[in-house]
Amino acid sequence: MTGDLKGRNIAVLATDGVEQAEITEPVKALKDAGAHVEVVSPKSGEIQAFKHHDKGTKVPVDTPLEKAKPENFDGLVLPGGVINPDALRLVPQAIDFVRHFVRQNKPIAAICHGPWTLIDAGGVKGKKMTSWPSLKTDLSNAGAKWVDEQVVTDGRLVTSRKPDDIPAFNKMMIAEFSHSHAAAK
Repeated sequence: MTGDLKGRNIAVLATDGVEQAEITEPVKALKDAGAHVEVVSPKSGEIQAFKHHDKGTKVPVDTPLEKAKPENFDGLVLPGGVINPDALRLVPQAIDFVRHFVRQNKPIAAICHGPWTLIDAGGVKGKKMTSWPSLKTDLSNAGAKWVDEQVVTDGRLVTSRKPDDIPAFNKMMIAEFSHSHAAAK
């Protein structure tokens, strides 16, 4: 992977129902690039990941949402899985956490159903983006320009459609998070 993320703190916001590959693979790629990664969740302990409709592994939570300070992070990853973002949208503190990254123009990488929470956080209006196809209408109604592409970058936002897109998603996510590091120096 290109990009040097040493010294970068990245938050991965998720809860039960997260798509396993969409959390484990980006976390591994970020760590391999040198980033410090924390899984942040409204739950403490661990969250239940899924492989499509079946239960997968449990993922350890590094920081409970109530203790996470968004200002301590340089970037945000929003994995999918239909249950995960739908649940997060009902947690005002989770939306506030995401909104911080939107308002501070920090890089955000969202895949599959992950962009759903960006609607509530005011992060999609005027953005070219992609997602799991069932979010097309929601994102379009919120002002996004939805496209069916493997990976899309618009400003500080990187989006992808599905687990098959993870290699391209990881590459663009690391490039964007690395770019923000160079710009911050």
